[in-house]
Amino acid sequence: MRNRRQFLIDAPLGLLAATALPAGAQTPPPAAPAGAPPTFGAMPAVGPALTQATFAEAEKLMQVTLSPAERAMAAASWPTSMAGVMERRSGPRKLALEDNAAPASQWNPVLPGQQAGPARARFLRSAAAPGPLPADDADIAYAPVSKLSRWIESRQLSSERLTGIYLERIRRLDPKLRSVITATPELALRQARQADREIAAGRYRGPLHGIPYGVKDLLDTAGIPTTWGAEPFRERVPLSDAAVVARLNAAGAVLVAKLSLGALALNDIWFGGQTMNPWLPEEGASGSSAGPGAATAAALVAFSIGSETGGSIVSPSMRCGVAGLRPTYGRVPRTGAMTLCWSLDKLGPMTRSVEDAMLVLRAISGPDAGDIASVPAKLDFDAAAPVRGLKLGYFPQWMEEAPATAIDRQALAMAQKLGMQAVPLSLPDWPWQSLNTILFAEAAAAFEEITLDGRLATLREQTPDAWPNLFREARFLSAVDFVQADRMRRKVAGEMARLFGQVDLMLVPSLRDEMLTISNHTGHPSLTLRTGFVDVSEARSDWAPHPARPLPKFDPPRRVPHGVTLIGRLFDEGTLGRAGMALERAAAVAAHRPPGF
Repeated sequence: MRNRRQFLIDAPLGLLAATALPAGAQTPPPAAPAGAPPTFGAMPAVGPALTQATFAEAEKLMQVTLSPAERAMAAASWPTSMAGVMERRSGPRKLALEDNAAPASQWNPVLPGQQAGPARARFLRSAAAPGPLPADDADIAYAPVSKLSRWIESRQLSSERLTGIYLERIRRLDPKLRSVITATPELALRQARQADREIAAGRYRGPLHGIPYGVKDLLDTAGIPTTWGAEPFRERVPLSDAAVVARLNAAGAVLVAKLSLGALALNDIWFGGQTMNPWLPEEGASGSSAGPGAATAAALVAFSIGSETGGSIVSPSMRCGVAGLRPTYGRVPRTGAMTLCWSLDKLGPMTRSVEDAMLVLRAISGPDAGDIASVPAKLDFDAAAPVRGLKLGYFPQWMEEAPATAIDRQALAMAQKLGMQAVPLSLPDWPWQSLNTILFAEAAAAFEEITLDGRLATLREQTPDAWPNLFREARFLSAVDFVQADRMRRKVAGEMARLFGQVDLMLVPSLRDEMLTISNHTGHPSLTLRTGFVDVSEARSDWAPHPARPLPKFDPPRRVPHGVTLIGRLFDEGTLGRAGMALERAAAVAAHRPPGF
């Protein structure tokens, strides 16, 4: 390559313009004198010819403005300065990136100098006796894991019987919900019988031993289809288990179903249709952990594993009335899970009680070599620890406006009656949605191949707010804006550290967009739990309004669950768990069941 300074001195604008050659054309660079360093702007010209009008139109997408002279220089020089960097995907040395090739840059939610998480590891579950085993199968199915595990441990209930109850409920009830993509009866019964043999021999593995569960169908299961809910991957059968599945197997849990997710982890529509909310079957279950939310709420499984990138545990937990725990980013390894966003994806339990979520979290936590973002972190949880004196932050304005309801305000008052100290908080008025540059860019990169080769067109949902359009649009995001969003992310993490310098945890309306965006990007844990019921006159939807898809209206209104979300300090899920259990007991609504299920 020529010396940069000499190239720019020698090349008048007209010569630069002449370098904009037709696609594929290349001109070898002139020989550089010995000792001249390589230079930008002197690569062989590649790509299509560009004009000033090309840039004038592109400026509208990026919301920047160039002067006519700047535009002329950019149009003339682009083929020799920027077009070549696209060779990785479009040039003669095109290079494929394997699914397990994570970006070199990693998000660390812990700020420099900050100590996050408890200093000790401790896990003390509740000691309460489970009571007698119910005679009715439905009563057994709806029992929380905290009780099921005691009955199985004492051999009042066999894993094989419990597994049969859930498999029968899947066969009978799932056609109304479409929450199961693949049932696994043969594997489940084999695992259940093994669990019974081990327990009879005195080899009890712990509270998940013999407990049937389901996982969102983006977690690999050896020899069992893992479809990601998307048409291009319907026949995908992995060879090994995801790390979380392997850990649940090691805990003795029994896999009964692969559960639905909105295609490629967006909303609640997959190739088999829309997953429905058992509390209100006229509306979707919300997503993208739609199957885990619906199946857990309707007692088709004892517990489930969901995932969240931007609300996919919180929203279906809220809609379906289950307890959803989104762990701190890095606590639970994602090895063997579909990647949507390397720096945002999180796996967590969805259960019918808060304590159940903690029991599952304990089993799946800890680093794994296959996930470079996973880290060792202590879990300090005592189910009987008092909550009096905990400082509970809240945002006064948020509690008085939609999407907050009277149930949110009652939950705050309830926490104060339990002895928690309510501390008002505030956030600066920043453009929080700018952080989603990271979400869209990473997601579009993760699915670049099926975007460019057209397989996205086979997805069932092709609306403007579905992934196919968003992935295509994301091709036009600025790399500069991505870096600036990343820098903003660190600034926002500092703002969260400031807030948690004042409080132990926060209570927020579950679907408050600002906190969903902020806490997912900063990696803070959340716990969503049912604390009451509200009446709705119209079905809710994850999707933007669409004239061809009107939402059902109800007269009289219909009663549905409503819950709040607790946000915790980094790696401090133990505090979320004990505060959530206290709220759950005080609200006394967790045991209510969806009619008809």
